[in-house]
Amino acid sequence: MTAAHSSEKPVHAAGSVEWLSALRRYIAFVAAANLVWEFAHMPLYTLWETGSAGEIIFAAVHCTGGDILIALSAVMLSLFLFGNGAWPAERRVPVVAGAVAFGLAYTIFSEWLNIEIREAWAYRDLMPVIPILDAGLSPVLQWIIVPLAGFSLARALPTVRRRRGTVDA
Repeated sequence: MTAAHSSEKPVHAAGSVEWLSALRRYIAFVAAANLVWEFAHMPLYTLWETGSAGEIIFAAVHCTGGDILIALSAVMLSLFLFGNGAWPAERRVPVVAGAVAFGLAYTIFSEWLNIEIREAWAYRDLMPVIPILDAGLSPVLQWIIVPLAGFSLARALPTVRRRRGTVDA
């Protein structure tokens, strides 16, 4: 049965690409913003004093790769649990809140694991540490500010429709 004979909307309907465009914009922004953030807060880690320039660059790029995976996992889990087919037009707040919460929870766990248990990295005295969590303020803020800005940007920019050459706001 074709879409013309069915009561269902065609798969290529105008709104069906909005979620993919928003997701692409979100991940692109999050990747770039996390790369900048990783380099910006590197002086708060002991590697800044002990590592070579190459080691510092590698660490920032490596951590950005991890940030992208965390962001992708957090948003996909949130979409799976809280989203629907009309996202981001619908269910925006629960998806954003879930993605921020999942990314933040993983980051706090990872900071604890890698600083306290594995001793894979360490903070310098310059890093403000959140009491009780024993997590650095910078990575915690990173997982609040970057995703929120990314979702805001992903929603604010228009979707370009290639087939029609039109732009939707």
